[in-house]
Amino acid sequence: MPPKLFSKVEAAVKEHNYSSVSEFIRDAIRAWDEEQLYQSVLRSEREIALGKGKRLHSLKDLM
Repeated sequence: MPPKLFSKVEAAVKEHNYSSVSEFIRDAIRAWDEEQLYQSVLRSEREIALGKGKRLHSLKDLM
């Protein structure tokens, strides 16, 4: 990690009371993962609004 970026991470760890850099990184990854899921839901909603969605009547429709 570049030194400037690491300095920012260390500052965030102190500012937000993380116990370690690892805890901060894990939290950042979880936040990123949640954002990816949110964006996926938004894409699905847009597709449904455009009539491209598929209505599932049972779990078998997923296959």
